[in-house]
Amino acid sequence: MESKDTMNLPFFIGLRYTRAKRKNHFISFISLISMAGIALGVMTVIVVISVMNGFNKEFQSRMLSTVSHATISAFTGEQLTDWEGALVQAKKHPRVIGAAPYVRSEAMLQGFRTEGALVQGIVPEHETSVTDFQEAMRMGVLDDLQAGEFNIILGVDLAAHLGVTPGDKVVMYVPEFRTTAVGVTPRLKRFTVTGIFEVGMYEYDFKMALVHMSDFQKLLRMEGGAVEGVRLKMDDLMQAREIAQEVGAGLSGFLRIRDWTSQHVNFFKATRTERMVMFIILSMIVAVAAFNILSTLVMLVTEKQSDVAVLRTLGLSGKNIMAIFMISGTLIGLVGTLLGLVAGVVVSLNISSIMNTLESWFNTEFLSKEVYYITEINADLQSNDVVMIVGIAFAMSVLSTLYPAWRASRVQPAEALRHE
Repeated sequence: MESKDTMNLPFFIGLRYTRAKRKNHFISFISLISMAGIALGVMTVIVVISVMNGFNKEFQSRMLSTVSHATISAFTGEQLTDWEGALVQAKKHPRVIGAAPYVRSEAMLQGFRTEGALVQGIVPEHETSVTDFQEAMRMGVLDDLQAGEFNIILGVDLAAHLGVTPGDKVVMYVPEFRTTAVGVTPRLKRFTVTGIFEVGMYEYDFKMALVHMSDFQKLLRMEGGAVEGVRLKMDDLMQAREIAQEVGAGLSGFLRIRDWTSQHVNFFKATRTERMVMFIILSMIVAVAAFNILSTLVMLVTEKQSDVAVLRTLGLSGKNIMAIFMISGTLIGLVGTLLGLVAGVVVSLNISSIMNTLESWFNTEFLSKEVYYITEINADLQSNDVVMIVGIAFAMSVLSTLYPAWRASRVQPAEALRHE
């Protein structure tokens, strides 16, 4: 049975090999490069993943400010007739904090120019309970949409493209046709622009318009006050799927219940895939640094063959010799990982101020408002990401020590000392 001193000996020798100034300065240089490479890799992965999380969080926040957490609708091609009953029933659920009916259709809007848009018919008093359109208003208020007045609120970019401002008129053409004495003509109606909103996303600011639901029902000839569906807002959007299923279970009839994750499934799949691919690519930086540890230890084993031979003759086992070089390489990886962790966390938490400083130094704007809708870089540092990144980096460092340490344990004392 090995004594406690014998068990501690590999640790002290490995620590000495890591700290000692070696005769071969090239090996010391490679060790520092390996340590710096791991630190740089860990820092880069943490910062990039945190920034991607921040972008996704900001994008999701903006998107969900104008999109409901869940919708109740009839099946494709059908209209929801008893929407009042569905709305009342949905509100009975303790975790539903808002519900609003809606009608939606594509239309052509004509001002000084013509542009297609997604027109949404809403009831303002209900709409404020499920979306944040009121907070997005730049001109006018949501309550300007009054039944029978045929008013319209446009996205900021759509209004600019049409060349209209509040008080101007736009003509709306809907994909419904009527037969007249002069032939088949599209159904159209003149609306008055009463407001402009800005969400900060292209598909809303350039492609969406809001009108009162009753006005839109008349234009679309929807009979019996039918609507397309009812939108819901829950107290916890991350549990919207479960809550929506509970709400659907309490409704009668053949209704379609969809939550925000299924409505935008392609976007979230794309962001998850992009995040995973970026993580794998950036992890290659850590892998390269880990290979540097391997090459460092291989050269260290060659340099220390005589030391290994002496230790073996003094009775140190091959297992302990292997532990010496594993500890030496692991310490390089551990220090590099910890340095990268600290640097990554510090940079992530101060990324906004760092970017502002760089923009002032270089007198440029990295995220121009004319090109990007999200113009600020914010990081969302998540502990589970940090733990995973640090764990993978440290595991790579440990794995890179196995082969050189095994080679050291196979050194034969007689062969190693023959050339001394």
